[in-house]
Amino acid sequence: MLYDQLIAGLDTVHNTDGISGERLAERFDALSEIGLTEDNGSNRPGFSKEEKAAKELIATWMREAGLDVSEDGAGNIFGRMAGKQDDLPAVVSGSHVDSVPNGGHFDGVLGVLAALEVAQAWKQTGYQPEKPYEVAVFTDEEGARFNGGLLGSEAVAGKGDVQEKLKLIDQDGMTFTEVLADVGLTVDGYTAAERDADEIEMLVEVHIEQGKRLEQQNLPCGIVTGIAGPCWMEFTFTGEAGHAGNTPMTDRKDALAAAGAFAAEVPKLPKTVSDSAVATIGKLDVHPNGVNVIPGSVTLYVDIRDIYAETRDALVDKVLDLAEQTAASHQIKVEHVEKMRVAPVPIDEEKQELLAASFREKNIEPYRLPSGAGHDAMIIGDKWPVAMLFTRSKDGISHNPDEWSELNDCVQTVHVLKDFLEKVQQ
Repeated sequence: MLYDQLIAGLDTVHNTDGISGERLAERFDALSEIGLTEDNGSNRPGFSKEEKAAKELIATWMREAGLDVSEDGAGNIFGRMAGKQDDLPAVVSGSHVDSVPNGGHFDGVLGVLAALEVAQAWKQTGYQPEKPYEVAVFTDEEGARFNGGLLGSEAVAGKGDVQEKLKLIDQDGMTFTEVLADVGLTVDGYTAAERDADEIEMLVEVHIEQGKRLEQQNLPCGIVTGIAGPCWMEFTFTGEAGHAGNTPMTDRKDALAAAGAFAAEVPKLPKTVSDSAVATIGKLDVHPNGVNVIPGSVTLYVDIRDIYAETRDALVDKVLDLAEQTAASHQIKVEHVEKMRVAPVPIDEEKQELLAASFREKNIEPYRLPSGAGHDAMIIGDKWPVAMLFTRSKDGISHNPDEWSELNDCVQTVHVLKDFLEKVQQ
Protein backbone atom coordinates (compact mmCIF):
# COMPACT_ATOMS: atom_id res chain seq x y z
CA MET A 1 0.00 0.00 0.00
CA LEU A 2 2.81 2.42 0.85
CA TYR A 3 4.43 1.66 -2.50
CA ASP A 4 1.35 2.76 -4.47
CA GLN A 5 1.08 6.00 -2.48
CA LEU A 6 4.76 6.81 -2.99
CA ILE A 7 5.07 5.90 -6.63
CA ALA A 8 1.94 7.84 -7.66
CA GLY A 9 3.78 11.16 -7.54
CA LEU A 10 7.21 10.08 -8.77
CA ASP A 11 8.74 12.32 -11.41
CA THR A 12 10.92 9.93 -13.42
CA VAL A 13 13.25 12.78 -14.37
CA HIS A 14 14.98 12.13 -11.04
CA ASN A 15 15.62 8.45 -11.90
CA THR A 16 19.13 9.04 -13.19
CA ASP A 17 22.74 8.24 -12.37
CA GLY A 18 21.87 4.79 -11.01
CA ILE A 19 19.36 6.10 -8.46
CA SER A 20 15.92 4.50 -8.60
CA GLY A 21 12.79 6.00 -7.06
CA GLU A 22 10.94 2.75 -7.71
CA ARG A 23 13.51 0.80 -5.70
CA LEU A 24 13.25 3.30 -2.84
CA ALA A 25 9.45 2.95 -2.87
CA GLU A 26 9.67 -0.84 -2.84
CA ARG A 27 12.01 -0.78 0.14
CA PHE A 28 9.96 1.75 2.09
CA ASP A 29 6.97 -0.50 1.47
CA ALA A 30 8.73 -3.69 2.58
CA LEU A 31 9.98 -2.11 5.81
CA SER A 32 6.56 -0.62 6.55
CA GLU A 33 5.14 -4.15 6.79
CA ILE A 34 7.45 -4.97 9.72
CA GLY A 35 5.73 -3.86 12.92
CA LEU A 36 2.72 -2.44 11.04
CA THR A 37 0.01 -1.20 13.43
CA GLU A 38 -3.78 -1.10 13.05
CA ASP A 39 -3.48 2.64 12.37
CA ASN A 40 -1.05 1.94 9.50
CA GLY A 41 1.80 3.14 11.67
CA SER A 42 5.10 1.59 12.65
CA ASN A 43 5.91 -0.17 15.93
CA ARG A 44 9.55 -1.33 16.02
CA PRO A 45 10.99 -0.62 19.47
CA GLY A 46 14.75 -0.75 19.93
CA PHE A 47 16.15 -4.25 20.62
CA SER A 48 12.84 -5.81 19.54
CA LYS A 49 12.21 -8.72 17.20
CA GLU A 50 10.67 -6.22 14.77
CA GLU A 51 13.74 -3.96 14.73
CA LYS A 52 15.94 -7.04 14.28
CA ALA A 53 13.79 -8.25 11.34
CA ALA A 54 14.04 -4.83 9.67
CA LYS A 55 17.83 -4.82 10.07
CA GLU A 56 18.06 -8.34 8.65
CA LEU A 57 16.08 -7.27 5.57
CA ILE A 58 18.37 -4.28 5.07
CA ALA A 59 21.40 -6.55 5.43
CA THR A 60 20.01 -8.58 2.51
CA TRP A 61 19.76 -5.42 0.39
CA MET A 62 23.27 -4.44 1.44
CA ARG A 63 24.60 -7.71 0.07
CA GLU A 64 22.67 -7.12 -3.17
CA ALA A 65 24.54 -3.81 -3.43
CA GLY A 66 27.85 -5.66 -3.07
CA LEU A 67 28.53 -4.54 0.49
CA ASP A 68 30.28 -6.63 3.13
CA VAL A 69 27.87 -6.84 6.06
CA SER A 70 28.77 -6.97 9.75
CA GLU A 71 26.90 -6.61 13.04
CA ASP A 72 28.53 -5.31 16.20
CA GLY A 73 27.73 -6.23 19.79
CA ALA A 74 25.15 -3.45 20.11
CA GLY A 75 23.20 -4.78 17.13
CA ASN A 76 24.34 -1.98 14.80
CA ILE A 77 24.59 -3.12 11.17
CA PHE A 78 27.32 -1.91 8.82
CA GLY A 79 27.55 -2.54 5.08
CA ARG A 80 31.04 -1.73 3.78
CA MET A 81 32.18 -0.92 0.25
CA ALA A 82 35.93 -1.16 -0.15
CA GLY A 83 37.74 1.98 -1.22
CA LYS A 84 40.62 2.19 -3.65
CA GLN A 85 42.67 3.13 -0.62
CA ASP A 86 40.94 0.79 1.78
CA ASP A 87 43.19 1.53 4.73
CA LEU A 88 41.85 5.09 4.94
CA PRO A 89 39.14 5.98 7.52
CA ALA A 90 35.63 5.21 6.24
CA VAL A 91 33.01 7.73 5.22
CA VAL A 92 29.77 6.57 6.88
CA SER A 93 26.14 7.36 6.10
CA GLY A 94 23.00 5.99 7.70
CA SER A 95 20.43 6.31 10.47
CA HIS A 96 18.04 3.95 12.29
CA VAL A 97 14.98 1.75 11.68
CA ASP A 98 13.48 1.51 15.18
CA SER A 99 10.40 3.60 15.86
CA VAL A 100 8.28 5.12 18.58
CA PRO A 101 5.05 3.23 19.32
CA ASN A 102 2.67 3.76 16.38
CA GLY A 103 5.15 6.03 14.61
CA GLY A 104 5.63 6.80 10.95
CA HIS A 105 7.42 5.05 8.10
CA PHE A 106 10.05 7.67 7.22
CA ASP A 107 11.76 8.69 10.46
CA GLY A 108 15.20 7.03 10.41
CA VAL A 109 14.30 4.71 7.55
CA LEU A 110 14.90 7.41 4.94
CA GLY A 111 18.48 7.93 6.17
CA VAL A 112 19.25 4.22 5.92
CA LEU A 113 17.66 3.77 2.49
CA ALA A 114 19.26 6.96 1.13
CA ALA A 115 22.73 5.78 2.18
CA LEU A 116 22.05 2.34 0.71
CA GLU A 117 20.70 3.80 -2.54
CA VAL A 118 24.00 5.63 -3.06
CA ALA A 119 25.90 2.35 -2.70
CA GLN A 120 23.45 0.66 -5.09
CA ALA A 121 23.92 3.45 -7.64
CA TRP A 122 27.70 3.22 -7.36
CA LYS A 123 27.56 -0.52 -8.00
CA GLN A 124 25.28 -0.02 -10.99
CA THR A 125 27.49 2.67 -12.54
CA GLY A 126 30.79 0.93 -11.72
CA TYR A 127 32.03 3.66 -9.36
CA GLN A 128 34.47 2.75 -6.60
CA PRO A 129 35.14 5.38 -3.94
CA GLU A 130 38.66 6.38 -3.08
CA LYS A 131 37.93 5.83 0.63
CA PRO A 132 35.88 2.99 2.12
CA TYR A 133 32.17 3.72 2.42
CA GLU A 134 29.89 2.27 5.09
CA VAL A 135 26.11 2.24 5.31
CA ALA A 136 25.08 2.22 8.99
CA VAL A 137 21.91 1.11 10.76
CA PHE A 138 22.09 2.22 14.38
CA THR A 139 20.14 0.41 17.08
CA ASP A 140 17.52 1.98 19.37
CA GLU A 141 17.72 5.63 18.37
CA GLU A 142 14.20 6.45 19.51
CA GLY A 143 14.48 4.99 23.00
CA ALA A 144 10.94 3.61 23.17
CA ARG A 145 12.22 0.60 25.12
CA PHE A 146 13.89 2.41 28.00
CA ASN A 147 12.69 6.03 27.60
CA GLY A 148 16.19 7.08 26.59
CA GLY A 149 17.48 6.30 23.14
CA LEU A 150 20.64 6.59 21.01
CA LEU A 151 22.02 3.40 22.58
CA GLY A 152 23.44 2.05 19.31
CA SER A 153 25.36 5.19 18.40
CA GLU A 154 26.50 5.54 22.02
CA ALA A 155 28.08 2.10 21.79
CA VAL A 156 29.89 3.01 18.56
CA ALA A 157 31.20 6.25 20.06
CA GLY A 158 32.02 4.67 23.42
CA LYS A 159 29.71 7.05 25.26
CA GLY A 160 27.35 6.55 28.16
CA ASP A 161 27.74 4.76 31.48
CA VAL A 162 27.22 1.01 31.05
CA GLN A 163 26.65 0.60 34.80
CA GLU A 164 23.74 3.02 34.52
CA LYS A 165 22.40 1.09 31.53
CA LEU A 166 22.42 -2.10 33.61
CA LYS A 167 19.87 -0.43 35.89
CA LEU A 168 17.41 0.10 33.01
CA ILE A 169 14.12 -1.79 33.07
CA ASP A 170 11.59 -1.72 30.23
CA GLN A 171 7.80 -1.54 30.46
CA ASP A 172 7.61 -5.35 30.64
CA GLY A 173 9.99 -5.55 33.57
CA MET A 174 12.93 -6.79 31.51
CA THR A 175 16.41 -5.56 32.43
CA PHE A 176 18.91 -4.17 29.93
CA THR A 177 20.82 -7.46 30.10
CA GLU A 178 17.66 -9.49 29.44
CA VAL A 179 16.58 -7.25 26.56
CA LEU A 180 19.96 -7.66 24.87
CA ALA A 181 19.83 -11.42 25.34
CA ASP A 182 16.36 -11.54 23.80
CA VAL A 183 17.85 -10.48 20.44
CA GLY A 184 21.07 -12.46 20.76
CA LEU A 185 23.30 -9.75 22.25
CA THR A 186 25.36 -9.46 25.44
CA VAL A 187 26.52 -6.64 27.70
CA ASP A 188 30.16 -7.54 26.98
CA GLY A 189 29.43 -7.38 23.27
CA TYR A 190 27.71 -4.03 23.69
CA THR A 191 30.72 -2.50 25.44
CA ALA A 192 33.05 -3.93 22.78
CA ALA A 193 31.17 -2.16 19.96
CA GLU A 194 33.17 1.07 20.28
CA ARG A 195 34.98 2.05 17.07
CA ASP A 196 38.53 3.44 17.10
CA ALA A 197 38.76 7.12 16.21
CA ASP A 198 40.91 6.40 13.14
CA GLU A 199 38.37 3.97 11.64
CA ILE A 200 35.89 6.68 10.63
CA GLU A 201 36.41 9.98 8.81
CA MET A 202 32.88 11.35 9.16
CA LEU A 203 29.16 10.52 9.31
CA VAL A 204 26.55 11.99 6.97
CA GLU A 205 22.97 11.46 8.15
CA VAL A 206 19.83 12.06 6.11
CA HIS A 207 16.61 12.53 8.09
CA ILE A 208 13.13 13.90 7.59
CA GLU A 209 12.85 17.44 8.91
CA GLN A 210 10.03 16.81 11.42
CA GLY A 211 9.12 20.49 10.97
CA LYS A 212 7.63 22.90 8.43
CA ARG A 213 10.51 25.15 7.35
CA LEU A 214 11.34 23.32 4.12
CA GLU A 215 7.65 23.05 3.29
CA GLN A 216 7.27 26.79 3.84
CA GLN A 217 10.27 27.42 1.57
CA ASN A 218 8.92 24.93 -1.01
CA LEU A 219 12.22 23.06 -1.06
CA PRO A 220 12.79 19.28 -1.20
CA CYS A 221 15.71 19.25 1.23
CA GLY A 222 17.98 21.44 3.32
CA ILE A 223 21.35 21.70 5.07
CA VAL A 224 21.42 21.22 8.84
CA THR A 225 23.53 23.85 10.59
CA GLY A 226 23.67 22.10 13.94
CA ILE A 227 21.91 19.63 16.23
CA ALA A 228 20.46 21.12 19.37
CA GLY A 229 21.64 19.70 22.66
CA PRO A 230 18.81 19.24 25.16
CA CYS A 231 18.94 20.14 28.83
CA TRP A 232 16.06 18.76 30.90
CA MET A 233 15.30 20.49 34.20
CA GLU A 234 12.87 19.23 36.84
CA PHE A 235 11.30 21.95 39.01
CA THR A 236 9.21 21.36 42.13
CA PHE A 237 7.18 24.33 43.44
CA THR A 238 6.11 23.70 47.03
CA GLY A 239 3.43 25.73 48.78
CA GLU A 240 0.66 24.65 51.16
CA ALA A 241 -2.31 22.47 50.38
CA GLY A 242 -5.59 23.75 51.79
CA HIS A 243 -9.37 23.70 51.46
CA ALA A 244 -10.50 25.47 48.28
CA GLY A 245 -13.53 26.95 50.01
CA ASN A 246 -12.28 27.93 53.43
CA THR A 247 -8.88 29.45 52.58
CA PRO A 248 -9.07 33.16 51.65
CA MET A 249 -7.35 34.20 48.42
CA THR A 250 -5.07 36.49 50.45
CA ASP A 251 -3.85 33.62 52.65
CA ARG A 252 -2.85 31.06 50.06
CA LYS A 253 0.46 29.51 49.01
CA ASP A 254 -0.80 27.97 45.78
CA ALA A 255 1.93 25.94 44.07
CA LEU A 256 -0.04 25.67 40.84
CA ALA A 257 -0.58 29.43 40.60
CA ALA A 258 3.19 29.87 40.86
CA ALA A 259 3.93 27.07 38.40
CA GLY A 260 1.38 28.53 35.99
CA ALA A 261 2.98 31.97 36.17
CA PHE A 262 6.37 30.36 35.55
CA ALA A 263 5.01 28.36 32.60
CA ALA A 264 3.54 31.51 31.06
CA GLU A 265 6.91 33.30 31.12
CA VAL A 266 9.25 30.50 30.00
CA PRO A 267 8.26 30.72 26.27
CA LYS A 268 9.34 34.38 26.23
CA LEU A 269 12.95 33.60 27.20
CA PRO A 270 14.45 31.73 24.20
CA LYS A 271 14.36 34.72 21.85
CA THR A 272 16.44 36.68 24.36
CA VAL A 273 19.45 34.40 23.77
CA SER A 274 19.25 33.28 20.11
CA ASP A 275 16.98 32.67 17.12
CA SER A 276 17.44 28.89 17.35
CA ALA A 277 16.85 28.40 21.10
CA VAL A 278 13.63 26.78 22.35
CA ALA A 279 12.13 25.94 25.75
CA THR A 280 9.16 23.66 26.35
CA ILE A 281 7.16 22.59 29.39
CA GLY A 282 5.59 19.30 28.36
CA LYS A 283 4.96 17.46 31.61
CA LEU A 284 3.36 18.64 34.86
CA ASP A 285 2.29 16.77 38.01
CA VAL A 286 -0.02 18.42 40.57
CA HIS A 287 -0.38 17.23 44.17
CA PRO A 288 -2.78 16.43 45.81
CA ASN A 289 -4.60 16.97 42.49
CA GLY A 290 -8.08 17.33 43.95
CA VAL A 291 -10.88 19.49 42.58
CA ASN A 292 -11.49 21.19 45.93
CA VAL A 293 -7.87 21.28 47.17
CA ILE A 294 -5.37 24.11 46.79
CA PRO A 295 -2.33 22.49 45.14
CA GLY A 296 0.45 21.97 47.67
CA SER A 297 3.16 21.06 45.20
CA VAL A 298 3.71 20.98 41.47
CA THR A 299 6.52 19.22 39.64
CA LEU A 300 7.14 20.19 36.03
CA TYR A 301 9.84 19.62 33.44
CA VAL A 302 11.48 22.17 31.13
CA ASP A 303 13.14 20.97 27.92
CA ILE A 304 15.72 23.61 26.89
CA ARG A 305 17.59 23.37 23.58
CA ASP A 306 19.86 25.25 21.22
CA ILE A 307 22.50 24.35 18.65
CA TYR A 308 25.15 26.35 20.52
CA ALA A 309 26.25 25.37 24.03
CA GLU A 310 26.88 28.97 25.12
CA THR A 311 23.39 30.24 24.32
CA ARG A 312 21.69 27.03 25.47
CA ASP A 313 23.40 27.30 28.84
CA ALA A 314 22.57 31.02 29.05
CA LEU A 315 18.92 30.08 28.54
CA VAL A 316 19.17 27.47 31.30
CA ASP A 317 20.41 30.18 33.67
CA LYS A 318 17.54 32.47 32.70
CA VAL A 319 15.01 29.71 33.37
CA LEU A 320 16.58 29.03 36.77
CA ASP A 321 16.44 32.73 37.68
CA LEU A 322 12.82 32.94 36.57
CA ALA A 323 11.89 29.96 38.76
CA GLU A 324 13.45 31.57 41.84
CA GLN A 325 11.83 34.94 41.16
CA THR A 326 8.42 33.37 40.57
CA ALA A 327 8.59 31.29 43.75
CA ALA A 328 9.64 34.31 45.79
CA SER A 329 6.82 36.46 44.44
CA HIS A 330 4.31 33.75 45.42
CA GLN A 331 5.96 33.17 48.81
CA ILE A 332 6.61 29.52 48.18
CA LYS A 333 9.72 27.35 47.66
CA VAL A 334 11.18 25.92 44.45
CA GLU A 335 13.80 23.23 43.97
CA HIS A 336 15.34 21.97 40.74
CA VAL A 337 17.18 18.89 39.52
CA GLU A 338 19.10 18.74 36.26
CA LYS A 339 18.02 15.48 34.59
CA MET A 340 20.12 15.70 31.44
CA ARG A 341 22.49 18.05 29.63
CA VAL A 342 23.78 16.93 26.21
CA ALA A 343 26.31 18.98 24.26
CA PRO A 344 24.94 20.54 21.05
CA VAL A 345 26.69 19.59 17.80
CA PRO A 346 27.31 22.52 15.45
CA ILE A 347 27.98 21.37 11.87
CA ASP A 348 31.34 22.49 10.55
CA GLU A 349 30.96 25.44 8.14
CA GLU A 350 33.23 23.75 5.59
CA LYS A 351 30.92 20.72 5.50
CA GLN A 352 27.93 23.03 5.07
CA GLU A 353 29.63 24.80 2.14
CA LEU A 354 30.45 21.51 0.47
CA LEU A 355 26.82 20.43 0.86
CA ALA A 356 25.72 23.78 -0.58
CA ALA A 357 27.85 23.08 -3.66
CA SER A 358 26.07 19.74 -4.08
CA PHE A 359 22.70 21.48 -3.78
CA ARG A 360 23.64 23.94 -6.52
CA GLU A 361 24.96 21.06 -8.63
CA LYS A 362 21.46 19.55 -8.46
CA ASN A 363 19.72 22.91 -9.07
CA ILE A 364 18.33 23.10 -5.54
CA GLU A 365 18.57 26.28 -3.48
CA PRO A 366 20.90 25.66 -0.50
CA TYR A 367 18.69 26.38 2.50
CA ARG A 368 20.10 26.08 6.02
CA LEU A 369 18.15 25.20 9.15
CA PRO A 370 18.88 23.88 12.65
CA SER A 371 17.79 20.54 14.03
CA GLY A 372 15.87 20.84 17.26
CA ALA A 373 15.59 17.06 17.61
CA GLY A 374 18.36 14.71 18.66
CA HIS A 375 19.81 12.21 16.17
CA ASP A 376 22.49 9.55 16.02
CA ALA A 377 24.67 12.21 14.37
CA MET A 378 24.52 14.14 17.67
CA ILE A 379 26.24 11.27 19.49
CA ILE A 380 28.66 10.42 16.68
CA GLY A 381 29.46 14.13 16.31
CA ASP A 382 31.07 14.18 19.73
CA LYS A 383 33.85 11.93 18.37
CA TRP A 384 33.88 12.41 14.59
CA PRO A 385 32.88 15.19 12.14
CA VAL A 386 29.27 14.98 10.95
CA ALA A 387 27.05 16.52 8.30
CA MET A 388 23.29 16.31 8.00
CA LEU A 389 20.58 16.68 5.37
CA PHE A 390 16.88 17.20 6.05
CA THR A 391 14.10 16.13 3.67
CA ARG A 392 10.80 18.03 3.55
CA SER A 393 8.05 16.71 5.85
CA LYS A 394 4.38 17.19 4.95
CA ASP A 395 2.77 19.49 7.52
CA GLY A 396 5.79 18.90 9.78
CA ILE A 397 4.15 15.73 11.15
CA SER A 398 6.39 13.09 12.71
CA HIS A 399 6.22 10.21 15.22
CA ASN A 400 2.75 9.61 13.83
CA PRO A 401 1.25 7.29 11.17
CA ASP A 402 0.49 10.43 9.09
CA GLU A 403 4.23 11.19 8.78
CA TRP A 404 4.95 11.71 5.07
CA SER A 405 7.72 12.78 2.69
CA GLU A 406 7.08 12.80 -1.05
CA LEU A 407 9.13 10.29 -3.04
CA ASN A 408 10.42 13.06 -5.32
CA ASP A 409 11.82 14.88 -2.29
CA CYS A 410 13.44 11.68 -1.04
CA VAL A 411 15.02 10.97 -4.43
CA GLN A 412 16.34 14.51 -4.80
CA THR A 413 17.87 14.23 -1.32
CA VAL A 414 19.62 11.02 -2.40
CA HIS A 415 21.06 12.83 -5.43
CA VAL A 416 22.47 15.56 -3.18
CA LEU A 417 23.83 12.95 -0.75
CA LYS A 418 25.51 11.03 -3.57
CA ASP A 419 27.13 14.16 -4.99
CA PHE A 420 28.35 15.21 -1.54
CA LEU A 421 29.77 11.75 -0.78
CA GLU A 422 31.63 11.82 -4.08
CA LYS A 423 33.01 15.28 -3.24
CA VAL A 424 34.39 14.13 0.12
CA GLN A 425 36.14 11.27 -1.68
CA GLN A 426 38.36 13.76 -3.48
